[in-house]
Amino acid sequence: MQPKTITAPTILVAGGTGYVGKNLIRRLVQSSYPVRCLSRKKRLKKGLFDSKVDVVHGDLLNSESLVKALHGIETAFYLAHSLDAKQDFEKKEYKAAKNFAEACKEAGTRRIIFLGALGNPQEGPLSPHLKSRKEVGNILRASGVQVIEFQASIILGSGSLSYEMIKTLSERLPIMIMPQWTNVKSQPICIQDVLDYLVKAVELKTRQNEIFEIGGPDQVSYKDLIAEYSRQRKLKRWLFPVPVLTPWLSSLWLSLVTPLYARVGRRLIESIKTPTVVHNDWARTVFPSIKPLGILKSIEFALGEKDVSLAHEPSGL
Repeated sequence: MQPKTITAPTILVAGGTGYVGKNLIRRLVQSSYPVRCLSRKKRLKKGLFDSKVDVVHGDLLNSESLVKALHGIETAFYLAHSLDAKQDFEKKEYKAAKNFAEACKEAGTRRIIFLGALGNPQEGPLSPHLKSRKEVGNILRASGVQVIEFQASIILGSGSLSYEMIKTLSERLPIMIMPQWTNVKSQPICIQDVLDYLVKAVELKTRQNEIFEIGGPDQVSYKDLIAEYSRQRKLKRWLFPVPVLTPWLSSLWLSLVTPLYARVGRRLIESIKTPTVVHNDWARTVFPSIKPLGILKSIEFALGEKDVSLAHEPSGL
């Protein structure tokens, strides 16, 4: 008599067409997890996912459309955002998070894994983007479904919005003015390390809500990242500090240099005013096998990735 094959419960990924989501789905499939991707679009680009991935249509702003998507789901990833929304992106994010959380509760989902953002309001006022990320985590937890939240700063990988901004500025501008906000500290993390944390959270042995601050070993600024990227690409770049040039003025300048990421980039720049560093390294204790890379190896890894910066569907709502 043949032994029965035990199949793991299907995992849902909301925001699976974005940079982190696509890479996460690939990693989950490699780890033999059945995966379902929630997508606003009824038709996705051919070859976007492995044939094993079940793509279901659903809109986070329409709670009724989530019922079928979450049927039978025990673990759900929440990676969606609305940074590319033209207006009221915070309201859309809050409504989407509430709809998703309530649908998970109704479906009997046991765990939501959320990728949020670092940022301590005691170190300075949070930008609308960072405040929104914090509030989304609160909304998900208010549902009563267990939430494992990872808070990260800049994610380094070919396709990450922050990395693409650093890359584009470094590649296009031999001379750059460096406003004060480019000296604010962050704690970047390589995409591979982010994926390690997310995947390991699926089977994490805990029954309570958890918030893990994650980052690499280096605390650096955007100026440092631009300098290191340029060094590895062997680009001669001159960086000149200036005492003024607000994030708002910088965003106007950014829209001229990187129009593709203009709207999202402006919101990212607003977030740079506050340090995004790890204050609690509890994640290192809970996930001892993960040894995050520093910025040298992370940028080296990103440069070695296939150039997919324009190949991702938006992961917005």
